[in-house]
Amino acid sequence: MRKKIVAGNWKMNMDLAEGLKFAKSIAEYYEKNPAGETGVILCTPFIHLAGVANILKGSKVACGAQNCASEPSGAYTGEVSASMVKSTGAGYVIIGHSERRTYYSENNRILFKKTRLALDNDLKVIFCCGEVLEEREKEHHFIVVRKQLEEGLFGLSKDDFTKVVIAYEPVWAIGTGLTATPEQAQEMHAYIRSMVADKYGKECADDLTVLYGGSCKPSNAAELFSNPDVDGGLIGGASLKKEDFCAIVEALHEQ
Repeated sequence: MRKKIVAGNWKMNMDLAEGLKFAKSIAEYYEKNPAGETGVILCTPFIHLAGVANILKGSKVACGAQNCASEPSGAYTGEVSASMVKSTGAGYVIIGHSERRTYYSENNRILFKKTRLALDNDLKVIFCCGEVLEEREKEHHFIVVRKQLEEGLFGLSKDDFTKVVIAYEPVWAIGTGLTATPEQAQEMHAYIRSMVADKYGKECADDLTVLYGGSCKPSNAAELFSNPDVDGGLIGGASLKKEDFCAIVEALHEQ
């Protein structure tokens, strides 16, 4: 059965003390306030992972990393492997976020290696895909997303693919104040699901969680989540404010 998820991506924000305090406040909130079947995930910077995972242990909130290395171990100064992420107690990892693709030149080949290593280390993957403004304006958005998924994910076995969540990020709507319309979001999410159905079968596609990640906030969350193929959100800026983040979770819970 398809799972509804709201995942907060803190990006490079909050020092260690701030992050631990914030995670504790979210865990305490969901001890008292039901999220139902909605999964809540906090994806933190690496330095927070072990502490946040410990705080969230046994709670209704899961912990995830924002990235992992494309190699299992070795002389890769500054990198953090999938096995290291798993050892902190984290259960998820974001792979292929548009900022990683843009600022760190991560291509689909590298992202497939990261995905493979994450799954081999029993991490669930939130795999990001999406087009930039120029690609949207040229009406190449479907071509771009197809290529990202075919090269970054479709080399997986069906069994491994069931451990993946896909997040659609219209890159032109991240941090810009712009948001894809509910119709644009639904159109792309339905297209992604149809691709998965063609590759892995209808049952797999029906069970796939597809998140929207592009300036989702309390004011537009309910409208976005009302679409049949939008199963939640990968939340950036709004995940840094408890009231906003919890309001987005509530919007999904009420669907």
